[in-house]
Amino acid sequence: MSLGSVISASRNAAGMSIDGLSEATSIRAGLLREMENDKFVNCGGETYARGHLRNIAVALKVNPETFLSLYVEEQSTEQRKMQDLLTETNVLKPPKEKKNVSWKALASISLACIVVAGVAQIVISNSKTVTVELMQPTPTPSVSPSESASSVESASPSANTEPVEVAMTGAIVVEISASRGKSWIFASDATGKTLFSGQLRSGSIRTIASDAIINLRVGNAGALDLTVNGKKMDSLGANGEVVNLSFDENS
Repeated sequence: MSLGSVISASRNAAGMSIDGLSEATSIRAGLLREMENDKFVNCGGETYARGHLRNIAVALKVNPETFLSLYVEEQSTEQRKMQDLLTETNVLKPPKEKKNVSWKALASISLACIVVAGVAQIVISNSKTVTVELMQPTPTPSVSPSESASSVESASPSANTEPVEVAMTGAIVVEISASRGKSWIFASDATGKTLFSGQLRSGSIRTIASDAIINLRVGNAGALDLTVNGKKMDSLGANGEVVNLSFDENS
């Protein structure tokens, strides 16, 4: 599923037209149509393209990393680290610069170490020799095989003890398998907290758990298999389709 088709599917899922998205992002409708057709040559360069993608993601309430990671994978011609690209589009804060230590400071530290080592050598050479008498270890009384077996038997749990089963009351566990292609996933709980957001590569599996509710928005639904609390779900949708799902403790 290409970046352009993901943008188009997300826009349709949000119930927004091209003109509506253009008004929300101040991006020309014609340029938005080109981007949904995987044409980014008229964006003004990669920096502006990533800025447009971030604005579109915010307007559609999608995690910007979803669009930016696909752009880097499919469109970018620069060999740069993902951290640099996300920093440039204000997704991440720029790392703090490391301060360089001057050669004068290093020379001062080295000189101080030499002086300390010399003083320590003088003190050690003038000190008296101290004889330390080592304590002889007390022999441990031997234990007969019968006593050893008796100790092990008394320490082992009773044969009649039943195993204790710890139950996860009210927990929801959703396993998503990209069995037939790649997709993107956005999962949140009942409070709106993001549980997972990102791309799921073909053949990979993602497990998401929550104590109350799990809300899912998935792209390319036809490529996914879903298991909820150990129960495999029916087909989620067609290839390329964006589907919204919600699961609680009764699912």
